[in-house]
Amino acid sequence: MIVDSEFRPSWWLSNPHLQTIIASKVFKPPLIPTSRTRIELADGDFIDINASQKPTGDIVAIFHGLAGCVYSSYIQGVFNTLETAGFRPVLMHWRGCSGEPNRLARSYHSGASDDISWFIEYLRARFEHEKIYALGYSLGANALLKHLGESGAMSTLSGAVAVCPPLVLAEGAKKLNTGLARNYQRYLLSLMCAQHEAKRTAYPELNLPAATKQLDSFWAFDDTITAPLHGYDGVHDYYTRCSARQFLKDISVPTHILCARDDPFFTADVIPTEAELAIGTTLEISKQGGHVGFLGREPSNRRWLDTHVAKVFGNLARK
Repeated sequence: MIVDSEFRPSWWLSNPHLQTIIASKVFKPPLIPTSRTRIELADGDFIDINASQKPTGDIVAIFHGLAGCVYSSYIQGVFNTLETAGFRPVLMHWRGCSGEPNRLARSYHSGASDDISWFIEYLRARFEHEKIYALGYSLGANALLKHLGESGAMSTLSGAVAVCPPLVLAEGAKKLNTGLARNYQRYLLSLMCAQHEAKRTAYPELNLPAATKQLDSFWAFDDTITAPLHGYDGVHDYYTRCSARQFLKDISVPTHILCARDDPFFTADVIPTEAELAIGTTLEISKQGGHVGFLGREPSNRRWLDTHVAKVFGNLARK
């Protein structure tokens, strides 16, 4: 089912770049205290988890976007609203994103659904009597939707929300290599290269390829680093196999996807048709909102996205 979003920005926040940047850098939510746990993995690596300190409530497993972490504005904001709504949010940091390089050559990418599967199994073993939901943003939203499609009817989740998933990775990489969007690409690549080089320094025995200045686009970075380190035959194989749009029809869990037509990280061409959606999936499309922006018109609800996500989970919980 495809529905029009009720989101409306103020006139001075109608620009998608303002929505994207101001939501991240200006209208920051208050910091929410969390507890951190490091989990040692069977493959010799580790994953760091930040969890709500609420003692009760159903669980929401959260998967952040590219180069995000627990201190990202959208993570702090949704921790706040989910806790207020009675849920217990739990964030899984992607490998290498918690402030310390991970130990293996692999790290994370837009299709890393194996780590999502592990995390949900971990939570299910720990919280046997609570419902478990999942929430993904951007890269994390794409990986989550891929996981849901791969799991199909075997999923143990009670519902899921995906915010601004790229869905067709090649289209996103192409868009971010044009016009003003190159500024986002430049910024994100600087963070990714810094993370990669920190791991190269910490673990020289891994013989990782260098993140050189020639890797000046996502196409180049993913072809040289992401694809070979994660078992893909180049960038085209990686983008083709990991784009979540092809997995949407196989999702069995009640799922809500939120997209903005003016998202500067990709074009509206990535938005699927109703025929591509599973019966239990709702695709909410807004004309405006930018990328993980959705700053609302009312000052009392400026961070509309945070409260909306909590509202969607409340609706899922009542089904």
